[in-house]
Amino acid sequence: MISLKEAEKFHGHLGPWLVLGLLIGDAALKKLKAEKYFGLEAEVRGVNKKPRSCLVDGLQISSGCTYGKGNIRKIAGDKIRVVLRNLENNKKISVSLKKDLLARLNALNGHRDSRIFARALLKADPDTLFEVRFS
Repeated sequence: MISLKEAEKFHGHLGPWLVLGLLIGDAALKKLKAEKYFGLEAEVRGVNKKPRSCLVDGLQISSGCTYGKGNIRKIAGDKIRVVLRNLENNKKISVSLKKDLLARLNALNGHRDSRIFARALLKADPDTLFEVRFS
């Protein structure tokens, strides 16, 4: 995974949504056994407004899917869901945030709380954060 310092520099600040994007992209590459940059495509729903949209920067950094290459797209929606597909074998993974994680994110108060929570997310077990489905 890219260093947190590099991700923060790219994005402009450290926050939990950036970290969630980093974690989702990293997990998808491993679980799908996909090649970073050109072996994966991503579809991201429900992140059209800040701070949720920060998830997209983390996902671009960790997965290598970028708007410039056209292998990532953002779609309007109420529920946050990221679908990633291995372009070599067509296997997919769908990642959603668990309800208790969303509640914790919505309860954050200011940048200090957000930075502290972002660092805690890096140490969390992904199974406690995400609902993952394969297809």
